[in-house]
Amino acid sequence: MDRRNFRKELRRNATAAEVILWQGLRNRSLRKRKFRRQHSIGNFIVDFICLEERLVIEVDGGSHQNIGTQRADEERDQWLKAQGFTVLRFTNEEIYQNVERVLWAIEDAFDQK
Repeated sequence: MDRRNFRKELRRNATAAEVILWQGLRNRSLRKRKFRRQHSIGNFIVDFICLEERLVIEVDGGSHQNIGTQRADEERDQWLKAQGFTVLRFTNEEIYQNVERVLWAIEDAFDQK
């Protein structure tokens, strides 16, 4: 499967937390910023990205508690930061429990630029 079709598959099979967060990001809902989901950048596919703000948002499920996955996440974050991106990570639980707080944290990241 090529990368484009793989991204489409990821969008079709989004986690519940990704769907909830996407509702707050889509259609320029958050300060009129355009977000894309399952977007390719370098060798990676990120969960959400706002190119205008150079902001990447990752939603971490249970698999991200694995040491190997955490190392891969760190390497990925370092690469993205070296390209000038800010990376925010939220757990599924943070999104389920208080998506508004997550959206506020994303807005705060806009203000830090």
